[in-house]
Amino acid sequence: MVPMRIAVTGSTGFIGSALVGSLLAEGHQVVRLVRHRSRTGPQRDGSVGVGWNPLLLQVDRAGLEGLDAVVHLAGAGIADRRWTEAHKRDIRDSRVLGTETLAGALAELKQPPKVLVSASAVGYYGQTGDRVIDERSPAGEDFLARVCVDWEAAARPAADAGVRVVHPRTGMVMDAGGGAGARLIPLFRLGLGGRLGSGEQYWSAISLADHLAALRFLIEEDSLSGPVNLTGPDPVTNRELTEALGRVLGRPTVFPVPGFALKAVLGEMAVEVAGSHRVLPRRLEEAGFVFRHPDVEAILRAAV
Repeated sequence: MVPMRIAVTGSTGFIGSALVGSLLAEGHQVVRLVRHRSRTGPQRDGSVGVGWNPLLLQVDRAGLEGLDAVVHLAGAGIADRRWTEAHKRDIRDSRVLGTETLAGALAELKQPPKVLVSASAVGYYGQTGDRVIDERSPAGEDFLARVCVDWEAAARPAADAGVRVVHPRTGMVMDAGGGAGARLIPLFRLGLGGRLGSGEQYWSAISLADHLAALRFLIEEDSLSGPVNLTGPDPVTNRELTEALGRVLGRPTVFPVPGFALKAVLGEMAVEVAGSHRVLPRRLEEAGFVFRHPDVEAILRAAV
């Protein structure tokens, strides 16, 4: 990739921090959109912090001039805590208001970036059982599906201003350093792993390395706009993933968690944990992206 000036939101999160590190290592200039004044200006890693407050619809527009690309990943954690009504508002507002703020600012720049990669998720499709899903499939109707619909729509001002807008609908990014992997892998290492609920629900996983490579691919690939699924090409059931992780770690997987226990502990969020997303990355593969870790065992070996 030719060296670029790339802004990243959510740069301290699991995906964002890994992306910033990989971009800096490749020689790109990285602008971090940050909420704390102490993090603005030049940073020790070579990036530059630019202030914004998405919930107050504020951003330092001057710091966004001259960008080649923006990768927008910011949003409150989905699985950080039980879904109270207050946390559900945080999940939605942090995504929708943040995207509205950023897209509106980019649309007003004298020199807007060529591309905005604005995050979304496979939750867009809702709970779909064993039905095979790609980017042509309709939106679901549950809470996360409605959030994703509004999240993607909030980027419209940038698209109307001529910016190429891509929505990576991300699946389960597997890595021991964060996300679902940071919760599952330690339990499996202790021999305490097992299927969740029935185990027949599909999980569309992708390795962290492939996810980062795919985000960089979306920045470069001018033919892609709109929704692009960022999942591995071979979704498997929770039971299959559980058995594969046990094999990779050489540990038993004999402690299933029944559905009623998930519901008791997680409340409404249990629908997402025990839900099914059999999602394929059709547009990504058609555009020529090649996965380093195309199957579940390769994904899990990379994760641990």
